[in-house]
Amino acid sequence: MPRRFGYSRWDGTQVGFELDAEGVLAEVTDDVLYHGDLNAALRRLLQSGFQDANGERVAGVRELLERLRRQRRQQLRRHDLGGAYADIAEKLRDVVDQEREGLDKLVEDARQAGDERRREIGERVAAERRTQLDLLPPDLAGTIRALQEYEFTSTAASERFEDLLDRLRRQVVESHFNRMAGAMGDLSPERVQQMKDMFNALNQLLEMREAGEDTTGAFADFMQRYGDFFPGNPETLDELLEQMAEQMAAMQAALNSMTPEQRAQLQALSDELLSDLDLRWQVERLGDNLRRAFPGAGWDRGYEFSGRDPLGLAQAAGLMDRLGDLDQLENLLRSATSPGALADVDLDRARELLGADGADSLDRLAQLTRLLQEAGLVEHREGRLELTPKGVRRIGRNALADLFSRVSPDRPGGHQVDRTGAGHERAHETKPYEYGDPFALSIERTVRNAVQRGGGGTPVRLVPEDFEVERTEALTRTATVLLLDLSLSMPMRDNFLAAKRVAMALHSLISTQFPRDFLAIVGFSEVARPIDPRQLPEVSWDFTAGTNMHHAFLLSRRLLAHESGTKQILMITDGEPTAHIDADGQPFFSYPPVRETVDATLAEALRCTRAGIRINTFMLDATDYLKAFVERLTDLNQGRAFFTTPETLGGYLLVDFIEHKRARRGGGGRPRRA
Repeated sequence: MPRRFGYSRWDGTQVGFELDAEGVLAEVTDDVLYHGDLNAALRRLLQSGFQDANGERVAGVRELLERLRRQRRQQLRRHDLGGAYADIAEKLRDVVDQEREGLDKLVEDARQAGDERRREIGERVAAERRTQLDLLPPDLAGTIRALQEYEFTSTAASERFEDLLDRLRRQVVESHFNRMAGAMGDLSPERVQQMKDMFNALNQLLEMREAGEDTTGAFADFMQRYGDFFPGNPETLDELLEQMAEQMAAMQAALNSMTPEQRAQLQALSDELLSDLDLRWQVERLGDNLRRAFPGAGWDRGYEFSGRDPLGLAQAAGLMDRLGDLDQLENLLRSATSPGALADVDLDRARELLGADGADSLDRLAQLTRLLQEAGLVEHREGRLELTPKGVRRIGRNALADLFSRVSPDRPGGHQVDRTGAGHERAHETKPYEYGDPFALSIERTVRNAVQRGGGGTPVRLVPEDFEVERTEALTRTATVLLLDLSLSMPMRDNFLAAKRVAMALHSLISTQFPRDFLAIVGFSEVARPIDPRQLPEVSWDFTAGTNMHHAFLLSRRLLAHESGTKQILMITDGEPTAHIDADGQPFFSYPPVRETVDATLAEALRCTRAGIRINTFMLDATDYLKAFVERLTDLNQGRAFFTTPETLGGYLLVDFIEHKRARRGGGGRPRRA
């Protein structure tokens, strides 16, 4: 069944271009060419981010880390953890004040009753209880313990105290086990007993796990009995325990972030309330087991709060949970050395912390390596990503397209080009057939000529005068050696990237458009060496002194010795010859250059001339000395010299290469200047 496509008017909401592998590789092309390290280039892209084909910003890791740090600073500058202590203390004072009002009312009612005995008893009881209230311990836990033993006079104060106790018990439980809070809302005796049984069973599971026993069946039974305590429905014991460890560690972080006095007060209060529920021992046992099982959960972390917005006990634990997630995500991002490392990010949680755009950026960053691998552009070799042959070709095409996009129609250069002639490549023009022309008949133009001659009637009869043939361009085979200066001055003068890009582009041009041509690449600094084009993206500059043109010309002559066609050397450099190979076969370096180096270099250039090899030099830093040397070289070799810049190098070299491949042949065309 044929595929159907639907079209609609663009309204600004549609996504026209998705992130693709070739777009990713285009983003890192210059970085790979400059540094020669695909893995480092992807790390830098990961850190800096980029713009996709829609022009939308994909935030990098540095930007996302700053968002996380900004969130943390906002929370720390806003809140005051002492609020948990102050809030409970204030509520207890309200209970005591209400009880004192009840005592005052008791005495007043007794006095107004007119019964002396009742007045004496009322005043005595009130005095005793005021004394008890005056002697309440200063700490929260002691105050609660004393009020639990205190016989309230005010029914309203007693109910208020019991309600406060109930809420505090819930807050303590929530502060320790936030993700279980919904399931623990009911603190009835039956539910509390079930909670105790659950903690006991969970501790047994932990101890089985620590002993190395199989807990699969026991965990399934546990979830069947107590699964309603865990609304997140963890699938494994480790997942459940990790969640609980994070929650208990968050509560510990809240305590760690308080002053010693506040921490002691709240810790004692927590122990008192859990003891009241007979849960203290079980929770302490669980905490000890979880610390051993998950030592890296952040038990020792703490924060310095400087705000004034008070937080309650449960709110403090919830904030610690969020701050812990911020820490965890920050640590993951900071340690990510490749896009694949971001696959472990919980995107739902990242969306809560970074917003939808931040989570989307993380998702897209995590896809970078996978996209490149699925497209066949990179592959893993011995733990590292490396370009495949297809990836090398793609980088070459990127470099070639980039360079040609910069070539203007009025580019410099005075090279005659005859566009027409005999050959194998069509020029998309036609001419009347002449004796001796290849019979590459243009059917369309030939039939049209016959129709016009015959007045449009039928049948159409052809005569030789109707024949038109395709013009073709004759191309000569060229054998080229590209000499790439790898001396340290190239990156120091910002010339290396331009030279490397041209080398990749020339390799791509010849391998795709002129496959019968020969191209070799030789890098030179203190010495020269051949470079496999497949390894060209990874080539970097040498950290040695010397520009050994002598050795580079020698290797080029040997590489071209058995090649046919037009032979040429294209040399890209920014320095004069400062090194040569001496009689013992060892490199000799001197700066400024000595006469022996210059003579050896020119002597090798003369050998190239005698072998029919032309040397075309592209100078990126035309100093007076280099100009003088290159002028002597061109006089000797009859090659050409180009004084260029990194921005114009590609236009000079590539266009010159193409134009000089076209041989002038007969065929009725006019020469033009390129």
